[in-house]
Amino acid sequence: MKNKKEYLEFLVDWLSPLGGITTRSMFGGHTLYCNGVIFAIVADNALYLKVDDANRPRFEHLGLEPIRPFPDRPEVMQYYPPPASFFDDTEVMKEWAQPAIEAGNRAQSRKRRRGTRAAGR
Repeated sequence: MKNKKEYLEFLVDWLSPLGGITTRSMFGGHTLYCNGVIFAIVADNALYLKVDDANRPRFEHLGLEPIRPFPDRPEVMQYYPPPASFFDDTEVMKEWAQPAIEAGNRAQSRKRRRGTRAAGR
């Protein structure tokens, strides 16, 4: 890909079978949404899918590692790169992206519950 814009356009097109894909700029990268749910980020022209306890083992089983926003520090984000086969076949893409969307939905639900509890104090 020549630039970020072209890569984002490619991703939006490639991921469109999942639903309505939108992007937003974020700290020099981009956040990807599917039907309003965050499920991926793009940093340095690389895609990373959202993980949680339910889908992280699939990534770890393949030896994939989470994104480190600062290479010289140990902190990681809960986003992993998909396997290379992700871009070869739409069905493979769906098998990896759909659990990332589900992880995004779970994270969104947890935030809502926390917000409701905090408002009820």
